[in-house]
Amino acid sequence: MEAILSRHFHDPDPADLRVYEQAGGYAGLRRAITMDPADIIAEVEQSGLRGCGGAGFPTGLKWRLRGADAPAPRYLVCNLDETEPGSIKDRALLFGAPHHLIEGMLIAAHALGVRHAILFVRGEYAAGARVLERALQRARGAGLLRLPDGDLRLDIHLSLGRYICGEDSAILNAIEGKRPNPRKKPPHISQQGLWQQPTTVNNAESIAHLPGILTHGADWFRGLGVHGGVGSKLYSVCGPAQRPGVFELPMGTTAREILYEHAGGMRAGRTLRAVLPGGSSTPFLLPEHLDTPMHFDAVAKVGSRLGTGGFILMDDRQCPVDFLIATTRFFARESCGFCTPCREGLPYVRWLLERIEAGEGGTEEVAALHALGAQIAPNSFCALAPGALMPVLSGLHAFAEDFLDHVRQKRCPYREVAA
Repeated sequence: MEAILSRHFHDPDPADLRVYEQAGGYAGLRRAITMDPADIIAEVEQSGLRGCGGAGFPTGLKWRLRGADAPAPRYLVCNLDETEPGSIKDRALLFGAPHHLIEGMLIAAHALGVRHAILFVRGEYAAGARVLERALQRARGAGLLRLPDGDLRLDIHLSLGRYICGEDSAILNAIEGKRPNPRKKPPHISQQGLWQQPTTVNNAESIAHLPGILTHGADWFRGLGVHGGVGSKLYSVCGPAQRPGVFELPMGTTAREILYEHAGGMRAGRTLRAVLPGGSSTPFLLPEHLDTPMHFDAVAKVGSRLGTGGFILMDDRQCPVDFLIATTRFFARESCGFCTPCREGLPYVRWLLERIEAGEGGTEEVAALHALGAQIAPNSFCALAPGALMPVLSGLHAFAEDFLDHVRQKRCPYREVAA
């Protein structure tokens, strides 16, 4: 497949406006500003583009449900607060395709009748934000921010951090200078969002796909996918692979092809044990699932989630219990503390896993993990705790014998192997 989002990733200066325009950049915007906003929304809906931040909700449908009669002012936020462990695709866009993001924001702003839009960037990506700022200055200087109904105010907001800022309502509290807790819904942010006004939040990769869709059309985008997938996708691979990194491939490329053809397979002497396919808040896929097409529906059919498309590999030298301690420790630390099941439950899950890993846990601790998983997820305020428990609950089933070996041997059986 021809590089689309990634075509400028290795340019000396990805913020160079001239190079971007010579490759067809801003053609989608020029077409969009001649169209009625309702027709843009219809084309995006027809393209089948879905949210690339984890949930996979259809982008065009989200826009249409916002309603054309939403009162002004309306706001648009690009979510580039990429703090999901194992996901680095939005970082690649920030550093390597800043004009894709700017053009996509201009198209979305025109379609939604927005005059103030915000690019919300993860705080640790400050260097990338400077690349984006250079590209924005050049686009502004070229008059590209002049939309039919007036100039777009497009700001870059650098986050102060925390995983919860990526939640679509917590990100709005963060922009407003408040503690980034998720908001109670209803009202939904499409009705009362930023400063209590109608707001649309889209992931950076979703935004970056818009220029291609408006340039070439919905059918072109749909035709990029394979095996039932739609469009192209930035997949990232981290862990013990020969060539970890970010790969732009047709949506629906199998896990086997992503890992063994593009990422070069496992490192010498390593055997794949499992993979988290969409960042660390997704259930495990096992080697027997490698021929699954990596698109939302196919991954759901085998019991996991595509999420961000960020592969985290686990090999045969890695203790599954220790692996789960690492993911759970992260989520327990990143809980905003708003609700008891997440604030108190996740540290308790981490403590139980640590006891088992240390050889101090018994079958009671394993049973407690099962019970906690059934109680924490459905009673939490937002999706953080349910996501944190997905690898734990799937790991309890996939690696049941490993958990029992820790209990029987009263130690971690992988320590000697790793040594």
